Amino acid sequence: MIQQMLDGNERQRILIRGTNWIGDSVMSVAALRELRRLYSEDHLTLLVKNWVAGLFEGQDLVDEIITFGEQESRLSRIRPHRFRRFDCGILFQNAFEAALLSFLSRIPQRIGYTTQWRAPLLTRVAIPRVKDLKRHQVYYYLDLLFQTGLSPTDYLHSTDFRPDISLKPTKEGLESAGLLLNRLGISKDQLLIGLNPGAYFGRAKRWFTQRYAALADRLIEELKAEILIFGSRGEEPIANRIENQMSCTPRILVGKTDLPTLMALLSKCSALVTNDSGPMHLAASLEVPQVAVFGSTDEIATGPFSQQATVIHKHVECSPCLLRECPIDLRCFTQIEVDEVFEATNALVSG
Repeated sequence: MIQQMLDGNERQRILIRGTNWIGDSVMSVAALRELRRLYSEDHLTLLVKNWVAGLFEGQDLVDEIITFGEQESRLSRIRPHRFRRFDCGILFQNAFEAALLSFLSRIPQRIGYTTQWRAPLLTRVAIPRVKDLKRHQVYYYLDLLFQTGLSPTDYLHSTDFRPDISLKPTKEGLESAGLLLNRLGISKDQLLIGLNPGAYFGRAKRWFTQRYAALADRLIEELKAEILIFGSRGEEPIANRIENQMSCTPRILVGKTDLPTLMALLSKCSALVTNDSGPMHLAASLEVPQVAVFGSTDEIATGPFSQQATVIHKHVECSPCLLRECPIDLRCFTQIEVDEVFEATNALVSG
């Protein structure tokens, strides 16, 4: 335990370097919750990029959140001396830069995985083994705690432990979402179904826009649903292509929400249809029923960690390839028809 690793019995200051992406951040929540439980008397500070900070606000996982932007990501901008007040650094991020920052900051205890040749910079290390054991990525962050002595629980083999990635929308997020829906003229009783047709990783994770369009039309015509299309600002062309291929009119919210508002809007949806992406993991953490459409990636490792998720993945001979771009014909997506996704969504909504 950290108290045993450090000198003295006073309250320790622990810096946790979080992950950079929404999906990874959601999957790290269970480990953060365990750290909060195990070190309830210590001061926990989370260091993350500003675009994921909203995910952790109001969740009672840490005592303090420090953010930085893309332009500050270089070590010369982060200024390591800012972090010399910490007694321990726990690195969820795998990058060499994270280990170097903790080393230059002279943090006495530096804990992380032996990724990117950074073991000499750390004082306690773990070896990645989740992939070889074919376990979900949620356990990756938990296993770091066990391997380095931060927790006595062997999460990978415990039959009693169930990772908790649950999040809740904030009051501010709910207020913002309510105002947005009101401006759109959407009543509180309206059936809301979200679509998340983007995926930052690459086209090999994105189901076809023409099929999303056909699905959206059916959901509107047959279920009388309001369709909310989510995504980041860079995914506006994807949403526009879907709208142009539809007979009905969706509500395009791509690039129009911050993270707390997005979480609140997702929480109001009766279902989400999504690619393997950050919003997919957010929906899982918010216990929103979802249909997750998988192409190049592996649902065992990065699927929605939820009992309310239906995963559709055609395991063709080349999947999961884990590629950004398909070098052949996207046959894993070609075999996923609109009818199958519609029926799965309808089952979640009616069920």
